[in-house]
Amino acid sequence: MPVLSFAPLLQGDYLTWLLEGLRLSLLLTGLTLLTALPLAVFIALLRLSPWRAFRVIGESYVEAVRCVPLLVHMLFWYFGVPELLPAGIKEQVYASNIEVFSAWAALTLYTAAYMSEDIRSGVRAVPAAQLDAAMALGFSYLAGMRVVVLPQALRITLPPLLSQTLNLWKNTSIATVIGAAELMTQAQRVESATFRGFETFAIVTVAYLSVSLVLTGLAQWARHAVSPQEARR
Repeated sequence: MPVLSFAPLLQGDYLTWLLEGLRLSLLLTGLTLLTALPLAVFIALLRLSPWRAFRVIGESYVEAVRCVPLLVHMLFWYFGVPELLPAGIKEQVYASNIEVFSAWAALTLYTAAYMSEDIRSGVRAVPAAQLDAAMALGFSYLAGMRVVVLPQALRITLPPLLSQTLNLWKNTSIATVIGAAELMTQAQRVESATFRGFETFAIVTVAYLSVSLVLTGLAQWARHAVSPQEARR
């Protein structure tokens, strides 16, 4: 029976590789949040628009994105989109860090589709009379949404948005299929170099679990902060 030892993986190059992978996974999560959340708000507003054409655009986006696996999105942005570029630009794109940018684009569009549904539900939870009152005071539809409705909706939506952030954190692992040097890719690199599969993926499991527990705790805190009466039950 092989002797288990974590010590070789917690020093030198192997530890550096794992930490670099963890850093990139966290970076992808943070960058995607910065771009997906504004896009999700925009898509939610399209779906709630009084104009049917905008509603159709929003609904089409959400259905088109959610009905395609994230793996396909990743491969599309890595293999498909660059092929549409002129030859010179395509060579420059492939010479740069295209794996990270492709993963970022795919995660942004995918996450925004799910977040937009949560935000739409939050907007609908705000009494419609508040928007009517804002428009009666002279606000336009968009201004009333921005000043009166959205701040309340985002507060209501904070717990499910944190849950979507947890999904986003776990979804970064799929970027390994396009060679992005995130945590799973670096774990495979360490395992290939050391042949210590159990120890390597045990460490990776702890890393994913630790960040996931932090996000879960934030979601629980947000739920209690938003609904204190429910928290006392």
